[in-house]
Amino acid sequence: MMNKTAIVIGATGLTGTHLVAALLQDPAFGKVKVLVRQPWAHQREKLETILVDFNDETQLAAALHGDALFCCIGTTIRKAGSQETFRQVDFDIPVRCATIAHRQGVRQFLLISSIGADNRSRNFYLRTKGETEAAILQTGFVSTCIFRPSFLIGQREEFRLGEWIAKYLIQLFYFLLQGKWKKYRGIKAATVAHAMVMAAKQDDTGTHIFESDAIQQTGA
Repeated sequence: MMNKTAIVIGATGLTGTHLVAALLQDPAFGKVKVLVRQPWAHQREKLETILVDFNDETQLAAALHGDALFCCIGTTIRKAGSQETFRQVDFDIPVRCATIAHRQGVRQFLLISSIGADNRSRNFYLRTKGETEAAILQTGFVSTCIFRPSFLIGQREEFRLGEWIAKYLIQLFYFLLQGKWKKYRGIKAATVAHAMVMAAKQDDTGTHIFESDAIQQTGA
């Protein structure tokens, strides 16, 4: 039986909450370290909550010790308020944490990106996601897993009208999305979380990119 230490950033988001719950239930993980900006009320066996300033490299260095680093952190341009602030969350924080974690011997990095991520895209959101992927891959982890889910299904704390409309339309035409379009089907956040846990336990070396349809198969 494995006894890994998992580190999670972005634990309070839609997928992150499912991920933490799955890790705590899995005997392969002896400790789950959650890095958060604000106090978190959750108290569970195996769970260690660490308050950090994600801009403070000294604090991050003290916290980023373990076997597998899961990155579920992310925002929207609307919530961030500007493209600059969005990039600070979706690019700067993951890359900063990855760089420090790799330097300290963390062997595996698992990143939630987005369907359509491409560092050459004209779309700012997709280009930023693609640039984040590229920077993480350059870091040189023994194992890197990138997950590109389609629209996430689940109960969010905040309402996102555009996302709700897109999810509704995709679910409406769910069974029409076949072949190369299958990856555009909506996917449950819990399924993404489970797929991440499964990939972490397999711990295959190299780079592994999971499109949304492959995430569905792995996390079902």
